[in-house]
Amino acid sequence: MQSKKDFLFLQLRDLPYFRAFLRAIESSYYQDLPLPEPVYDVGCGDGHFASLTFDQKLDVGLDPWRFSMREAKKFDAYKSLVEADGAFSPFPSNYFSSALSNSVLEHIPHIDAVLKETARVLKPNAPFYFCVPNTRYLSELSISKVLGKGYTEWFRRISRVQHADEPDVWQARLERAGFALERSWNYFSPAAMRVLEWGHYFGIPSVVARVLTGKWIISPTKWNLSLTESFVKKYSSSAPIADGTFTFYIAKKR
Repeated sequence: MQSKKDFLFLQLRDLPYFRAFLRAIESSYYQDLPLPEPVYDVGCGDGHFASLTFDQKLDVGLDPWRFSMREAKKFDAYKSLVEADGAFSPFPSNYFSSALSNSVLEHIPHIDAVLKETARVLKPNAPFYFCVPNTRYLSELSISKVLGKGYTEWFRRISRVQHADEPDVWQARLERAGFALERSWNYFSPAAMRVLEWGHYFGIPSVVARVLTGKWIISPTKWNLSLTESFVKKYSSSAPIADGTFTFYIAKKR
């Protein structure tokens, strides 16, 4: 059953809008996906996404960054937090019954090693869900049409995207690691991508607020966020779209 949570507002009250409306779409996808326990979150970050997306604690959140682990403890979205590289998981083979990695794998240089290790710790036929940007994440940038490839490369660097690839590339990676790709769909329109792009610049006040107060949003209230919510809502459809700039994947360990 679809969750009745208002993921858009829940994300907007905590995050800059250009991150929030993308995360709201992704949160909605997990509501109809089975996550048999124990669940393994590869690259859990600060735990914010899991805390809003799931009604129950996930079993294990793994991330290599100590700062993220400290933040994740505050959100209390996991039964256990493990500070480790995804390519060197401390768990035995065939341990987890499901896994996810939300908007993480695109940032990892040694992606093949992480996928192989993720497959190792999963039980046979365990589902693995993840989402990543595809090639249109970079080709649909509005300012690139004026400034060219230099801007595209700069944007790729500031967003730390190592892999913006199409499903055939990810399918090959998955198969090498021991997964079978079951299904994928594109989402987040080119227009939404341009809203996200410009949000990096219009969101500078949120960065200032974060530095000064520790919070991205100083007043996380409906009245304060109503105009922002109204603006981004029209770009927040979760419906699959052929030319979407992100792709959601459902794979299973062979």
